[in-house]
Amino acid sequence: MTCDSALLTDLYQLTMLQGYYDQNREELAVFEFFVRKLPKSRGYMIAAGLAQVLTYLEELRFSPDEIDWLASTGYFKPAVLDRLAAFRFTGDVHAMPEGTVFFPHEPILRVTATLPEAQLIESRLINLLHFQTLIASKAARSVLIAPDRLLVDFGMRRAHGGEAALLAARASYLAGFSGTATVNAGRCFDIPVYGTMAHSFVQTYPGESQAFIDFAKANPDNVVLLIDTYDTEAAAQKVVDLAGTLHRQGIKIKGVRIDSGDLAEHAVKVRRVLDQGGLRQATIFASGGIDEYKLAALMARKAPIDGFGIGTSLDTSADAPYFDCAYKLQEYAGIARRKRSEGKATWPGRKQVYRNHDDDGFMCGDTVTLEGAPCTGQPLLRPVMRAGQILAPQPSLTESRAYAKGQLSQLPEALRQLSDASDYPVIISAELQALAKSVDEQLLL
Repeated sequence: MTCDSALLTDLYQLTMLQGYYDQNREELAVFEFFVRKLPKSRGYMIAAGLAQVLTYLEELRFSPDEIDWLASTGYFKPAVLDRLAAFRFTGDVHAMPEGTVFFPHEPILRVTATLPEAQLIESRLINLLHFQTLIASKAARSVLIAPDRLLVDFGMRRAHGGEAALLAARASYLAGFSGTATVNAGRCFDIPVYGTMAHSFVQTYPGESQAFIDFAKANPDNVVLLIDTYDTEAAAQKVVDLAGTLHRQGIKIKGVRIDSGDLAEHAVKVRRVLDQGGLRQATIFASGGIDEYKLAALMARKAPIDGFGIGTSLDTSADAPYFDCAYKLQEYAGIARRKRSEGKATWPGRKQVYRNHDDDGFMCGDTVTLEGAPCTGQPLLRPVMRAGQILAPQPSLTESRAYAKGQLSQLPEALRQLSDASDYPVIISAELQALAKSVDEQLLL
């Protein structure tokens, strides 16, 4: 059971393909991925997941075993199975770079390909773009609140599966987190990994002091001790008492972690104990049910905490577990197309998004218009794939992270807040509105 199978799709993508092949409906189609609206208290999104989408498109194949399994279902004609056995994605892709701030109704990715190709990829493409965009957008909120703190993804154990844990680590790092506790994410994406110890390690000993000593000896270059198993302040004093002995053995105490209780109050008391004991350089790291709202409260209280582990709330995007996103047909056979479903209407045609900035360099408004239409501002969609081949080496995750940091620095102040943000102006151009009207008038009902 893997996530790289061509069968990781919805059945209707394949049944529609059979219909397209039967009727020779294989002219060029244009689909776009966008978000319809934001959850409450969110003012922007961070585009993420493009690297995985491009790899998926370039490597998409049906294996002989997969073709055999499809044949066994009885749904598909032999001629269709033969087409699938030879399937390759040969289309073009335009996209916003990973780390780009964007807003509702703005396409962040456009696919131009034969109708069967563009249709087949829908489910997995949404799956990859939606999740990482969701997590990156969530992580950015903490980054803006605590830009000078160590922020570590702690969410693997409650993430919704292994792939989700890995991609959450990647997306949060892209948005500005310092690293992750998920070891395989470090290997796969070259993300810094962080870790301390669990309460169970301490509980296996009759007392905390020996547990601290043995852990320090086993990990002399990463001595961060968990001190809230029993009595937080008493344990902090034990750390101070052990520091001299460990120092004589060439071991330096790097820091302590607090995982429960009133984190701000404990941090103040622990900081006092450490400082009075000569451990002024030892850091305090906090975890335990932290999200951006608790983080903001801790920062407001000026809690002397140097870093935070943020887990479940991040990897599940607990307060907003999904975006209302879609991948919709906008053109077929050279003719603009439009969906008019109530509450789900789309804007037709191939589009571009232009961004304007004020005199201070902050984002001040976007325009969604037709590709090629005259418009002021910076165009955000760029060509990234042609004829099924990635055009150029994509930015490294480190480079995309730096780009995302620059994007966040351009957010207007109202969008940096956790409260309901002021509306950011996204203008639908006159050309696009005129095309929508024309499509509606020509539609045969």
